[in-house]
Amino acid sequence: MADSLREIPGSHIATPEQFVREIVEPCRPVVLRGLVSDWPIVRAAQCSPQALRDLLAPFDIGGGVAVFYGQPAIAGKYYYAEDLTGFNFERRRMRFVEALDAIVDGLQRPGSESVYVGSVPANEFLPGYAAQNPMPLLAATIGPRLWLGHASNVSAHYDALDNLACVVAGRRRFTLYAPELIDRLYVGPIDHTMAGQPVSLAASSAPDAQRFPLFEQVRDRALNAELQPGDALYLPKLWWHQIEATAPFNGLVNYWWDAFSAGPDSPQTSLLLSMITISERPLPERRAWRAFFDHYVFRDRGHPLAHLPPERHGLLGPLKPDNYGKIRARVMHLLRGG
Repeated sequence: MADSLREIPGSHIATPEQFVREIVEPCRPVVLRGLVSDWPIVRAAQCSPQALRDLLAPFDIGGGVAVFYGQPAIAGKYYYAEDLTGFNFERRRMRFVEALDAIVDGLQRPGSESVYVGSVPANEFLPGYAAQNPMPLLAATIGPRLWLGHASNVSAHYDALDNLACVVAGRRRFTLYAPELIDRLYVGPIDHTMAGQPVSLAASSAPDAQRFPLFEQVRDRALNAELQPGDALYLPKLWWHQIEATAPFNGLVNYWWDAFSAGPDSPQTSLLLSMITISERPLPERRAWRAFFDHYVFRDRGHPLAHLPPERHGLLGPLKPDNYGKIRARVMHLLRGG
């Protein structure tokens, strides 16, 4: 049977330092009940979808956003077409407030197209929103993104950043799978996706033991959570998550950031580079490189030069203040053919 996520009252987390120490550093999902229940956008949504629209509209400066439109037959499940070459929805571009109006109008017309607008950076499209609905647990440089629409089902996918997802309207059902289950999730293309990230075909489809036999071994290892307005979920990077918005009108605000970044480069970059340098070499050589990665990168047995005095660690010493830049410069030199 599926387990439940760890849950705590959001009021128990008082400072950014405590948030990092108790929530982020363990790298496990946590539900924070009522974390943003005092936000004006949450209170407006509790009045009506129109009230939420009227709260956001004055912030709109007219930028164009991508909006998903789906026929009633897909029931809000924006997904691939049958042959995986296309999608079962239409993308349109319009002002943010026009998308809001389409969502609110659709609530009055049962059987009409579903509408979904997501990943709208508030600081870019709705300046002033963040000051009205602050997130004191994160640095001011980490801006909010808005996701609004009718009932929907976002296929199981992962993000390469940490995520704090806050429900502001309706209800959200999260189904999560740990990163180490990736080889049993039947991941789709990495360069032909609905919204940027590959999805788990097995977790996103109807049960099919013949097509996805390995997934049947881990289906019951999912972690589940139901979030109400004002609740939040901390989701570590690389955790697979399917998100079902189950009310007729739903809204979510999220924050993406790399909690443990030592510089401008993402681990995703290393992954892609390793694909072209290692993945098609003979298996014995790949196993040799895996041993070196385990030793120098993943370090399950500790620092690779622990047997030497710290002053003799050279480039394997602390990344800050100097070694990050030195290693990066060496990598760039090698990529240029040096």
